[in-house]
Amino acid sequence: MSKILLLSLRDGPLGNSVAAAEARDIITSTGLDNDTLVHRILSTADHVIGELDGISGVIVGGSSLNITNERWSPWQHQVHAELARLIDGPLPVFLVCYGNSWLTHHTGGVVSREHSEDSGPTTVTLTAAGRDDTLLQGFPDEFSSLTGHTENAEQVTEKLTVLATGPDCPVQLVRYKDHVWASQFHAEMDAQAMKTRMDFFYDYGYFSPEDYDSIVSGLPAIDTQWPNLLLKRFTQYCLG
Repeated sequence: MSKILLLSLRDGPLGNSVAAAEARDIITSTGLDNDTLVHRILSTADHVIGELDGISGVIVGGSSLNITNERWSPWQHQVHAELARLIDGPLPVFLVCYGNSWLTHHTGGVVSREHSEDSGPTTVTLTAAGRDDTLLQGFPDEFSSLTGHTENAEQVTEKLTVLATGPDCPVQLVRYKDHVWASQFHAEMDAQAMKTRMDFFYDYGYFSPEDYDSIVSGLPAIDTQWPNLLLKRFTQYCLG
């Protein structure tokens, strides 16, 4: 049986708990189950992705890492090395949030903190290239999603195709070659998933604690069907 690998980039005391929540979000949004989803966590500088036999595609979850940090830890260097090997391989890959910054940097682009977005809703607007993309057929030109990030892809090189932009963040979705996608928004999230993630990262800077109640109360009104469908389409693409 072909399977999808979820690669969680989580460390520290909360790492395993955040990764477990991430896996639940992937299962909820894609319709996969524990038999078709393989979950691995890169949490130290000694960890590697491992064997990919039987894996048809890879989803790389978000991370508390930042490209714009003044210094990178040995763990961050290891994460970058593993991601580079992954996207240069034959398997389809979908990177979420931090992966958008990493892929932009890895391909020679610019990452900044000019268009950070607090936890909550964002608007995603397809480009002409996005409307032609395999995973986005039949999507509306504009849809809502959930997000939360302290840095963003500011400028990309010709190595990346921008599939979506938005009024609050200039690079919302990109494709690398014909087998790697990266979203700035959290394609795996719904209202409950965002609240859970906010609870984990209450003091991390993704939102003002004073705004917590108002953000959470508004989450159920955000339509996440299209970003969730995007991730589901990716898994269907991989599994055939």
